[in-house]
Parts: sequence; C-alpha cells; structure tokens
Amino acid sequence: MTAMTRPDGMPQHVAIIMDGNGRWAQRRHLPRQAGHVAGVSAVRDVVRAASELGLSNLTLYAFSSENWKRPKLEVSHLMGLFRLYFRDDLDDLIARNVRIRIIGSRSRVERDIRTMIEEAEARTAHSTGLTLTLAFDYGAQEEICNAARELARAAVEGRLDPEAITPDLFTTRLFTHGLPEPDLIIRTSGERRLSNFLLWQSAYAELLFVDTLWPDFNGQEFTQALEQFAQRERRFGALASGAVA
Repeated sequence: MTAMTRPDGMPQHVAIIMDGNGRWAQRRHLPRQAGHVAGVSAVRDVVRAASELGLSNLTLYAFSSENWKRPKLEVSHLMGLFRLYFRDDLDDLIARNVRIRIIGSRSRVERDIRTMIEEAEARTAHSTGLTLTLAFDYGAQEEICNAARELARAAVEGRLDPEAITPDLFTTRLFTHGLPEPDLIIRTSGERRLSNFLLWQSAYAELLFVDTLWPDFNGQEFTQALEQFAQRERRFGALASGAVA
C-alpha cells in the first residue's frame, strides 16, 4: 500500500461494523469460511492505514454475542482465525506501536483465547500509537444491562445514591470506559443498521453506510470515509453556527 495522506478534520475514534464476508464468498461460489479469511486481510489493510494516518482509536466489531447462534463449524472457524490473527500479527502490531484492547464478555470463549487476549493487552499496554479495540463476543444490550445491574447492586447495598447516577457515571461501567465515544461508525456491505454495536456510545456518532463488502474494503476506501466525515457538520444537538432558532 502506498503512503497514506492524512485527511483534514480527522476523527478521534472510528468504529467499523465489518459486514459482508458471507456474501463476498457466495458471489465467488466459495464457502463462507473463504469470506472470513479474506476479511482478515481487510482488517490488516485497514489497521495499517489507520496507523499510518495517525488515527488515535479504531474499534472493529469482530464477533457479536449473537454470532454464537451460527453453525458450530463456522463459529469454530472464526475462533481459529482469531487465534491465527494474534499469533501472526501481534509482533507487527507491536512494531507499529499499536495498543490492543478487547471489549466484550470473556467468560464464553475458550481458555487459550482468553490467554491470547491477556497477552496481547499486556504486551501492547505501553504502546502510544493507534489503540485498536476489538469488540469480541460483544453485544451492546448485554453491556448496558451489565452496567445497570452493577449500579443497581451498588445502590441496594448502600454504596451508591441512585440520585447520583448520571450518564457520565453510567459510562464508567461500560466495556469502553476510558475510550472516547466514536466520532464515526462505518458499516460495510450496504446494510443500514447498528446490529447491537456501541448503542450507548454512538448517541452522537456520524454514521456512514457503504456498499462495499468487507473483504473488498481497503485503506483507500477507509481514507475516503474519513474525508467524508470531515465534510459533515457536527452539532451535538445544538444549532449550527449562525442558524436562527
């Protein structure tokens, strides 16, 4: 890939719903697994682009809590790709000064994957470049329920006054605590929904839906998405400058 040119008005945090692996494979008369393999190549290209552009935070929707409902063979293949990615790419990510963070439930994955997650986070903890967050076994509704349950438990036990619960306090109980809210959420493949991804955090995010299937999405298209973001006016509920109420 050629050197990336940093767009003006870069967002601080971009999140991507990586969609379309299955359709990519189907159109080529290939098994779904081939689409997932091609999707990993797209991950590498986009992470490389984000790092070279100087983006601070990139979050990828890698595996949802609903994906466990898929056929066991497909789930097994996805877990194998997750293992392969960390085994083959971790050293390169470290060399690129990328910090890795995993959000989601860790109780349902096998022990060796939990160990890989912990190792990746530990080995990159002091990296100061791109923070790459993988939403793995993640579901926003589950995340919000867990946060509400934790605050409710604290209130019942007398450790928290319910009147003290604010959006800022609630945010500290989410998996993403410490990350800025996403400025831009991209979904590939032409679908136009969030699919249980960062529902709380995306309250004021700009949404961009592109028709490209994920395996065909690359660093160039990623840069174009950032350029589109730079052209949007973000008001966060306020009036535009100079507007009349």
